[in-house]
Amino acid sequence: MQQSPGSSRLLTVLTYLALALLLALPLAVLMVRAGLWQQGLMLYAISCLAAAVVLLLLVLLLALPRYRQRSRQIWLGAALVLPGTLLFLSVLATRGYYPPIHDITTDLSDPPVFTHATTLRGPDSNTLAVKPDTLGVQREAYPDLESLRSERSASNAYRHALEVAAGLGWDIVWQDPESAYIEAVDTTAIMAFKDDIAIRVRSTAEGSVIDLRSVSRVGVGDIGANAKRIRAFIAAFKQEGT
Repeated sequence: MQQSPGSSRLLTVLTYLALALLLALPLAVLMVRAGLWQQGLMLYAISCLAAAVVLLLLVLLLALPRYRQRSRQIWLGAALVLPGTLLFLSVLATRGYYPPIHDITTDLSDPPVFTHATTLRGPDSNTLAVKPDTLGVQREAYPDLESLRSERSASNAYRHALEVAAGLGWDIVWQDPESAYIEAVDTTAIMAFKDDIAIRVRSTAEGSVIDLRSVSRVGVGDIGANAKRIRAFIAAFKQEGT
């Protein structure tokens, strides 16, 4: 069957578009890592959404008799937009599970405060001031997050907290053994977002209590990243016993 020029042109346009969308993904990552995080995330979101749309169109074309002779080109285009489509679906899968907050703590009544982080964050960074309205949201979203109580002495728990933070790959930027306070920075693997963490150790009659606070520098929501980070610390701290 002879394929019409219009049909061939449409498939060629979709193939080149699929290639452009694939190349847009690493470009978006580079933009975010260069500091253009708003523009980069917008390009990332548009590329993933468009990839899903193009994949749907290619699947529809595959079902039409006039395009069967070009099935190899259709499958090539589908392969090019598959990464973006999978990323789009992964976002949809987690949509609605995480509240639009980016400041998470284990102590809602008295969150740890930051001292050194203010010197590291740019003028456009999120505020480090505690927002009371987000504390109730966190309580409902992450009811499992609470202070870590340990039988270790405060000095012992402080040293162990330093080891755990370093073992998790966090960059220790400030430490004060006398006040048993630690501040660290965690950098995400792909987008290189930097989030600030405060660790506070206090002495108790039974041993010590450790509280954490993790705050994203940019963005409204964190898709659960800060809560996940705190859980990772608590789990690692408990590996050698509390």
